[in-house]
Amino acid sequence: MSEIDPTDHALATIASILEHPEPVLVVRDAETEAAAGDEDSVVDEHPVADEHPVVEEQPLVPEHTDADGYSKVGPGPMVAIRLKWTVHRGDDDQFYVHETIGEQSAPVVSGPMTSEAAVHFVDAHEHEAHRRFEELRSEIAGRSSLAEFERKGEA
Repeated sequence: MSEIDPTDHALATIASILEHPEPVLVVRDAETEAAAGDEDSVVDEHPVADEHPVVEEQPLVPEHTDADGYSKVGPGPMVAIRLKWTVHRGDDDQFYVHETIGEQSAPVVSGPMTSEAAVHFVDAHEHEAHRRFEELRSEIAGRSSLAEFERKGEA
């Protein structure tokens, strides 16, 4: 019987967490902020229990405003085979997407395209890579559970 390497499980868990980060919640008290803008007013540090603070949802990673340098990394537990897409602005002011596998590979360049098209290209390819990775992971999990089921003689 082969055992599952705990390192693979840990890396898969970390990859899963990084693939779906939870948004950071910033709680701001609207009255305190309004009062802070007025230097003559006194701010009550203990708000009344009936008041509800304003909650704004902000992503962990700020949105990229310029396409040049926009980058996404594909899923997987091993850096050596992980896909990466990065947008670069060419000398002609057009945008090109460099796709690499691992850290030392020569990029496959797609383009020229507009900045919006380049960002969409990166997002679409990253989404497809995550979909395929999850499909493969599910298939592997299904096969290992079936093999375990057969090993126990329950088939």
